[in-house]
Amino acid sequence: MRESLERLKPQHFVNARLYRTEEEVVQDALRLLLRTRPQVRINLAVYYYQTADISLAKAASLAGVSWIQMKEILLEQGVPLQLGPANVTEAEQEVQSLREYFARYQ
Repeated sequence: MRESLERLKPQHFVNARLYRTEEEVVQDALRLLLRTRPQVRINLAVYYYQTADISLAKAASLAGVSWIQMKEILLEQGVPLQLGPANVTEAEQEVQSLREYFARYQ
C-alpha cells in the first residue's frame, strides 16, 4: 500500500472526483501542511520577510505567532529587522496586529 501512496498525483484525486482541479488538490495539501507543521509556517514567514518585503506584523500573522515572538524568531535566526512600516497600509496592519495581540490578554 505504501508504494501506491508514494505514486499519488494530484490528477488521481481529480479522476476520483474528490476535487475539481489539480490546483485545488495542491492548495488543500499545502493548507494541511501549514496547519499541522507550525515550524514550516514559521520558516515560510521568515523566508517571505527576507525576500518579499513583508512587514513584521504580516510575517507574524503568516507564522501564526505574535509580533513579539516573530521579532524574537527573526533575531535568533540572524535576520536583520526592517524597522518601521514602509507605507500607511503597513502601518495600519501593524496597528491591527498589535490590537489583536493585546485583545487576547485583556
